[in-house]
Amino acid sequence: MIKFALKGGESAATADPAVPDEHIAPVPRISIQAFCASADTAAAMQAASEDRRMVKAHLKVQMGGIAAATEAYRASATPNVVIIESDGRAEELLGGLDMLAEVCDAGTRVIAIGHLNDIVLYREMVRRGISDYMIAPVGPVDLIRSVSGLFYAPDAKPVGRTLAVVGAKGGVGASTVAHNVAWAIARDVRLDSVVADLDLPFGTAGLDFNQDPPQGIADAVMSPDRIDTAFVDRLLSKCTDHLSLLAAPATLDRVYDFGSEAFDSIFDVLRATVPCIVLDVPHVWTGWAKRTLIGADDILIVAAPDLANLRNTKNLIDLLRASRPNDNRPQYCLNQVGVPKRPEIKAADFAKALEFEPIASIPFEPQLFGTAANNGQMIAEVSAGHRAAETFRHLAQAMTGRTEVKRARSSLLTPLIEKLRRKQS
Repeated sequence: MIKFALKGGESAATADPAVPDEHIAPVPRISIQAFCASADTAAAMQAASEDRRMVKAHLKVQMGGIAAATEAYRASATPNVVIIESDGRAEELLGGLDMLAEVCDAGTRVIAIGHLNDIVLYREMVRRGISDYMIAPVGPVDLIRSVSGLFYAPDAKPVGRTLAVVGAKGGVGASTVAHNVAWAIARDVRLDSVVADLDLPFGTAGLDFNQDPPQGIADAVMSPDRIDTAFVDRLLSKCTDHLSLLAAPATLDRVYDFGSEAFDSIFDVLRATVPCIVLDVPHVWTGWAKRTLIGADDILIVAAPDLANLRNTKNLIDLLRASRPNDNRPQYCLNQVGVPKRPEIKAADFAKALEFEPIASIPFEPQLFGTAANNGQMIAEVSAGHRAAETFRHLAQAMTGRTEVKRARSSLLTPLIEKLRRKQS
């Protein structure tokens, strides 16, 4: 009798609730067919198929349970993954799996959903080669986690997280925030990171990091057939020990019109090689920009404290929450707060309209930010003890869910320590 393909390592026999900060890797481009025995499971399957992490997979949901699956595969090939549900007794479930095994192609992975919390039953299914057993009721995140786990072994290198930073309006300083947060993630959190400047005609990451690489992200987008780890590594420009840059060309000798999936391959390669990818998303609304935001693990919207920014921030949050029902809501921060003589919406009123507080408020400091931009430096390099630098460190920790490496806390000693560090380097 043909046994089902078993994934590496035994999975838990229970379906734990989703952990808010849990990172579930995107499911690769595979075919999945589900045969449900209950309407609730079918609804959960349908919801899972609409999740951003399942965007590449093709999921077909049917009713009928194991019997329907067995009958369907007598005359047709099995997909990459089969999900079956049984509401019967243990003997019925095991008997149904034995019949299904006779018509399954070698290598097909099977996930079973049952209503019995029985360790003996679970061991019998593992012995038959079932890839995972989940106890009903199951939710969309449970299903996504289970399918994703089939293709990422527990001992495999973790898949990198993407943080998309976008401005609610043009000119609000979203790129500056993205670059400084990425720098803080690399320097203070000590997490290997890449900044990907997606504003190909007008990107400023090269200027902000004082880099002028001969190649960058445009070479990857224009050569989709060549994209692999080695190719992308050649395009990266090293900024610090833990930070690299995928720069935009910032030239107007061509028109940068892309399809909605233009950046998918680049993101896939970066996820496989770097723990953290900060995406500097320009203020445009195209198919690829929308897809990038919806597909990101975390989202930070940068807004100035005025009415247009409030409207746009609310529209972005509403759309992204509707498109990402199984993810944490996007975060937002206020930037350029306190411009002299400019009427502003107070942070409390901004929060009241959006029904949650900003993750940070960054003051308007033209001298500091202008000096950093003109020198190709980050804010912490110009003034390590400034409150803006501390805000970027806070954002880096909050958006990655990590704490920084312990540093001297005295505000009087910090500038001296930074000066000595620069001299030694």
